[in-house]
Formats: sequence, structure tokens, C-alpha cells
Amino acid sequence: MTARKSQSESRPLARTHVSLQTHVKIKNLKAAWRPILSLAFAGSLMAGCASGPIGGSSEAMQQSRAAAQSYRLAMGDKVHIAVFNEENLSGDYTVSPDGKITLPLAGPVNAAGRTVPEFQEAVISTLKNGFVQNPNVTITATELRPYYILGEVNKPGKYSYMPELTVMAAVATAEGFTYRADMGSIYVRHASDPSEREYPLTATMAVLPGDTIRISQRYF
Repeated sequence: MTARKSQSESRPLARTHVSLQTHVKIKNLKAAWRPILSLAFAGSLMAGCASGPIGGSSEAMQQSRAAAQSYRLAMGDKVHIAVFNEENLSGDYTVSPDGKITLPLAGPVNAAGRTVPEFQEAVISTLKNGFVQNPNVTITATELRPYYILGEVNKPGKYSYMPELTVMAAVATAEGFTYRADMGSIYVRHASDPSEREYPLTATMAVLPGDTIRISQRYF
């Protein structure tokens, strides 16, 4: 009777011992796999961020500059007009809601719908008409329509346009790509276009005033 009782008492102890051994093995196994899983997860993050040099070309830079030069002024754009030896005419001007810039004494000059070089010629013609003899005029764009960047950047939003702005500079202004960003191509809708278009991402691609840039998500 006593022997049977001893055997029955020892069985729960044996099962408990086996359970403890199993628990320890599982715990050790989890500990062994944890650094491996961590490295795999880190690798997946790095894969989203890692990229070689983003290429460009001098030809693309020339095309970008030509595209920027072809931009046509619109309401709210700001320019600096410098007229040699005419301080009262020189200064910063904003295109008014009616599309004009008004010069002291010379009066309004149509600006909206003209490129900066075209507007410069219009100002010269206006000043020649009895205001300044042989006017030497230089006009530069100082603040044009803002651009917008959205999608997989760290700080999407609306930003002020600067001349010769590139997509890479715009992304940097938005605090860089997220780790999910697809850095192979981007989507851009120009202010004059009804829908966006897909472009390969290059280091020399220009941003135009009023552009909306979208960085899409990369799928693993």
C-alpha cells in the first residue's frame, strides 16, 4: 500500500520536472532566435532605405533649366526688378490679381502668362516709352507658386519654390524619404496638367512652380 502511494506521488513530480525542462528549452530557443529575427527585421528596413547613387545627366540639367525658363508668371508670383541707375524703379514686385505689375510713374505692365524673359522685354518697352532712355533692366524670379510633396516623405506638405529646384532637393526639404519609399520612380502633376505622370527618379529632374510630387510606397 505504501509503495503504491509513493509511486503515485512521484508521477506529478516527474511530470513537473519534464514541464520545467520543456519550458527551459523553449525559452532558450526563443533567446537563440531573437537576434536572428532582429537582424532580419533590420535588414528589411535597410532594404527600404538602401540605394546606390541616383543618376542624372548634363543634358537633363539643361532640359530642367529650359523648363524653368519656360514657366509663365501667375498671380502672386514675386519678382525683383533692377533698373540700372533708377533706384525709384528697382525693387521687389508681386503679380496682382489682375495679372499686372505696376511700376512707379510707368504704370501697369502685363506679367501673367509671360515668361520672365518676356516680361523683362515688356518692362524695357514700357520704360523706353518716354520714361527711361536706353533702360538696362534685369528681372529675376524671387518667389513663385509653391509646390506640394506628398506620399512617402517624412514631412509632406506645401513648400516655397526656389529657382532651379530639383526633386531631390524637394525631398530633402521634406526631411527625406521614409523607409517605405519607392526610389525608382515618382509621380508629378504639373499645374497645367489635369493628371499626374510617372517619371524615373533622377538627381537632375526639375520641379516647376505649382507642381504636386507624390512618392509612392515600395512593396516588398
